[in-house]
Amino acid sequence: MSAPGPGLDAILGDGSALAATRTCGEGPSGSLPIDARTLREAPSGHLFGMTQNAGMGWRASEVARDPYLIVSTQGGLRAADGQPVALGLHTGHWEIDRMVRAAAETFAAHGGLPFSVMCSDPCDGRTQGTTGMFDSLPYRNDAAVTMRRLIRSLPSRRGVLGVATCDKGLPATMLALAGCADLPGVIVPGGVTLPARGAEDTALVQTIGARFAHGLIDLQHAAEMGCKACGSPGGGCQFLGTAATSQVIAEALGIALPHSALAPSGEPAWLDIARRSALALMRLAGQGTALSAILTREAVENALVVHAAFGGSTNLLLHVPAIAHAAGVQRPTVEDWIAANRATPRLVDALPNGPRHHPTVQVFMAGGVPEVMLHLRAMGLLHLDVPTVSGRALGDNLDWWERSDARRIARERLRELDGVDPDNVIMGPDAARAAGLTSALVFPRGNLAPEGSVIKATSIDPGVVDADNVYRHTGRARVFATERDAIRAIKAKGADAVVAGDIVVLAGCGPAGTGMEETYQLTSALKHLPWGKHVAVITDARFSGVSTGACIGHVGPEALAGGPIGRLRDGDVVRIEIDRTRLEGRIDFIGTDPDAPLQAATAAALLAARAPHPGIAAHPRLPADTRLWAALQEASGGAWGGCVYDVDRIVEVLRAGRDALARPHGRVAGEDTGDPS
Repeated sequence: MSAPGPGLDAILGDGSALAATRTCGEGPSGSLPIDARTLREAPSGHLFGMTQNAGMGWRASEVARDPYLIVSTQGGLRAADGQPVALGLHTGHWEIDRMVRAAAETFAAHGGLPFSVMCSDPCDGRTQGTTGMFDSLPYRNDAAVTMRRLIRSLPSRRGVLGVATCDKGLPATMLALAGCADLPGVIVPGGVTLPARGAEDTALVQTIGARFAHGLIDLQHAAEMGCKACGSPGGGCQFLGTAATSQVIAEALGIALPHSALAPSGEPAWLDIARRSALALMRLAGQGTALSAILTREAVENALVVHAAFGGSTNLLLHVPAIAHAAGVQRPTVEDWIAANRATPRLVDALPNGPRHHPTVQVFMAGGVPEVMLHLRAMGLLHLDVPTVSGRALGDNLDWWERSDARRIARERLRELDGVDPDNVIMGPDAARAAGLTSALVFPRGNLAPEGSVIKATSIDPGVVDADNVYRHTGRARVFATERDAIRAIKAKGADAVVAGDIVVLAGCGPAGTGMEETYQLTSALKHLPWGKHVAVITDARFSGVSTGACIGHVGPEALAGGPIGRLRDGDVVRIEIDRTRLEGRIDFIGTDPDAPLQAATAAALLAARAPHPGIAAHPRLPADTRLWAALQEASGGAWGGCVYDVDRIVEVLRAGRDALARPHGRVAGEDTGDPS
C-alpha cells in the first residue's frame, strides 16, 4: 500500500516564500553594442534579442557576437555532481548535457555566442510491449519539425550543432539539419554505453521475462542482471542496433567528424568530439559551406555501402530515405539497398551479428567508421571526393586517419584493456570471408510481400541454414493481430503455445495499425528459448536493430492497406526461402495442405478471394496524432519511402479529395448519371 501523500498545508503552502519575493530588480549593467544604423535598419527582433541576451546574464559587450545554435535531445535533470534530480527516458540522452556544455564553452572561447535548445526523445526499449511504442516512429517526424522550427526561431544563427544519440532522436536531428541544409551544420553523435563487468548486455537483459517464464533463469539472476547492465550512466545501447547504426550513418554521410560515431559516453574522447565539432562548425560558417554541399546523392550512396559493411539495423531503411528527402536528394529505393548489399561484404563483427559479438565501444576503439572506410576505399566502393564537415574531402580524411596518432592509440588501447585484436573486430574482405561474415540484408518478395520486405539474414541461426547457405522453412501460420497476443503465446506452455516449426504472423501492426511498432519482444524471446530458432516471424511492423532470428519485417503493403498478409489464417501453410549468398528471398502462401503445395500464383489468387482477417484492425488505443502521421506518410510514399512528409504530394492528395467531395453525390467529372434533367 502506498504511503499517505503530503498534507493539504504542504500542497497549498504557508506563504513563507512570498515573504522573500521581490517586485522589481536591477537591470544588467553596461550597454548594447549597437550604432545608429543598427537602430534605424535592424529588425526589432534583433534588437530585442540582444536585450534578452543581456537579461539572461551574458556580458552586454558580447551579445552581438555570431550566434551558434546547439540542438540536443537532452533528457532528465542532473545535479552538478551528476546525481539524478529527475530521470530521463533513457541513458542515451542522460548525460549529453556535458557535450552541449563543452561545445558551448568552445563557441564562447572562440568568439561565438552559443544558444542551446532541446527536444528530448523516447526510448524504444522502455516502450517495448506497451502502447507507448505507437508514438515511437511518428515521434521522429514531429521532433524534426519542432527542431527545424527552433532553428528558424533564431534568425541570425550562423550554424547548427545537433547533439543526439538514440533510435529516434538522432534520426530526427539529422532530418532537422538536413531540412535546414542552407545552413552550416554538424552532427555530434552522443556515444554508447560501456559494458558492465560480469553483467548481461542491454540486448540480452531485455529477455529476462521470457527466459524466466520458461525456467531458464531464476528470479535472483533476473533481478541482478536487470540492475547492472549499464557500465556507464549515459550512451546508446552496447550493440549495433538502430542507435549505433544511426551514429555510423551520420559519419558515413560526412555530417559528423571522422571517428566520432560510437564513442564511449562520458569518457575524455567523447567530450573531445563535442569541442572539435564546435570548431568544425565555426570553420564551415567562416567558409560559407552549407550542409547542402555535403548532403548529396553521392554521400547517400556512401552511407548505403557503409551500412552494408557494418551490417546495420533494418530501421535505417526508414531513416536514410527520410534524410535524403529532407535534404532535397533523391531517396534511395529498395533496388539501391539491394545493389549496395550485393557489392559490399560485411566487415564488422559486433553485437548482434557476431560471430564474436564485440560491443560497440570495441568497434570504436578498433577504428570505427574510418577504419571500415579504409577497406571500402581499397575495394573502390566509395565516392572519395565528397566534401565533409571536417572541411576536407572524404579521401583526405581517410589519408589522415591511416597515418594518425588517434588510430594508433585507439587500437593499442583496445589490445591493452581488453586483449582484443582490432583486426578481429574490423576486417578486410578476405579475413571477413574466412571468419564467416556474410552480407546482412535480404529483401524478400513473394505473394505475401508484393511490395517487398526485409530480413537481416546474418541474424538467422546458422544451425537452421542449409549447406548451400539458404534458409528454407515451410510451416503453419500462427496469426496474431496484436503483439501482446503473440508474446503471450510464445511464453505459454499449453495448447495455444507457439511451438517449433510455427511461423508467427503478426499483421495489422504497420503504420495504420500501431504506428509501425517495433517488436523486439518477440525476436528477443525466441532467440533465448531453446526451440526459438525453429520459429520464423513475418510482420508488417518493424524490428529492433538488435533483433535476431528468421524475422521478416516491413512487409508491404501492410495488412490495413489491403496487403495479402492480412488475409492469412491460422493453419495456412507459408514457405520462406532466404538465399544468404545471392541475397534473394521469397515469402509465399502456398495453400492449406503442406502435402499439396500450390504454385505461388495460384495460391495468391486463392488468398485474394478471401476476406481480410476479422481480428485485424487499428489498435483501439492508437493515438489520433499517430493516425494523422500514418495517413500523411502513406500519401508520401509509405514505409518504403521513409515514412516522410512529402508536402507537395500531401497537398495534391488533399486537393484531389476536396474536389471529389465537392462534386454532387461524389460524381466523377464527366460521368453520365443517366438523368435527362
